[in-house]
Amino acid sequence: MSIEVKGNFDKTKAFFDNYLTERANYIWLLKKYGEEGVRALSAATPKDTGETSSSWYYEIEQKKDRYVIYWKNNHMAGNSTIPLALLIQYGHGTRNGGYVEGIDYINPVLKPIVEKMSNEIWRDLTK
Repeated sequence: MSIEVKGNFDKTKAFFDNYLTERANYIWLLKKYGEEGVRALSAATPKDTGETSSSWYYEIEQKKDRYVIYWKNNHMAGNSTIPLALLIQYGHGTRNGGYVEGIDYINPVLKPIVEKMSNEIWRDLTK
């Protein structure tokens, strides 16, 4: 018995090379939704001076087998290292022993953006 195979894997290699190139191109999509998230968070952030609402930004981190998008705020509360945006979100104690209840404004703003981004990536991968 003998088996003879002719041909090569050029088409298969081209398919995977194209797929990997497209995957790398999803960074533009993450940037698009990162910017959309920053605009939405800025608009939804309760404003006193406006400094917290204008301090939103995003970062994209490439991990071993995935990308992660983080929305961050760099306006710190007083002399601390805690972003004021988180104190608004989750609440905080006051100097005189009181408590200011949090306002859930981050989750409702980001949920539809993340869903839209996921749906767009899924549609593109399955076409």
